[in-house]
Amino acid sequence: MSNPRLSAVLCVHDEADQLAECLALLAFCDELVVVLDRCTDGSREIAAGFGARLIEGAFEIEGDRRNAAIAAATGDWLLEIDADERISPTLGEEIRRTVRSSTADWHRIPVDNYVGQRLIRYGWGASFGRGQVAALFRRSAKRWGDQRVHPKIALRGRVGATLETPLAHYVDTGISDMIRRLDRYTSARARDLRENGIDEGLGRNVKRMFSRFYKCYVGRKGYKEGGWGFLIALMAALYPVLSHLKATLEDG
Repeated sequence: MSNPRLSAVLCVHDEADQLAECLALLAFCDELVVVLDRCTDGSREIAAGFGARLIEGAFEIEGDRRNAAIAAATGDWLLEIDADERISPTLGEEIRRTVRSSTADWHRIPVDNYVGQRLIRYGWGASFGRGQVAALFRRSAKRWGDQRVHPKIALRGRVGATLETPLAHYVDTGISDMIRRLDRYTSARARDLRENGIDEGLGRNVKRMFSRFYKCYVGRKGYKEGGWGFLIALMAALYPVLSHLKATLEDG
């Protein structure tokens, strides 16, 4: 196909503060699909102002709302991003070139992760920042799992070359924001653990604290980022043990 249609898909929950900036950079796409999950701010009006196709609802499971966005898109290719991510004009041009020429079914895009305005290149773990993401794919190539936080991804077909230009991911505004996100993520993970009857034991999760910290701070060179690298490794280390303690000590 010489000029395939490209849909951008987003899922948002009260993202009025940053949604417009994200959507403004997606003019190179042929379609915008925005899932509004229990939004009570101005997210709906902002998305509508950009001509997005709107899907409104209440989604308990993250994977369900992401799958709803994918299902609503009509493009031959989909670009899946979040409101805290930015697609530069250079990346937009590379994405258009890729979908015009690719014989693959999906591609990864590298990610530059920021805390505030500081670019942090080293130390990220899967729970708090990603080095690359399978965000560009044909409509039938990707499906999300049913976990509340960090749902599993099923990818079908051939993987293509990773794109060269990174997208910008504004992970947190600062340390307090990092702590609030850790609290949200561990609460959601605890619900998944309780509902699925999973109890990995305190001892195992304590061991994971040390292995995850080492992996982020040493293996992924978080030490190069000074105190920020230490904080990121600490958050990654606390995630499994806090999830376990919330699942076993709290009622829900």
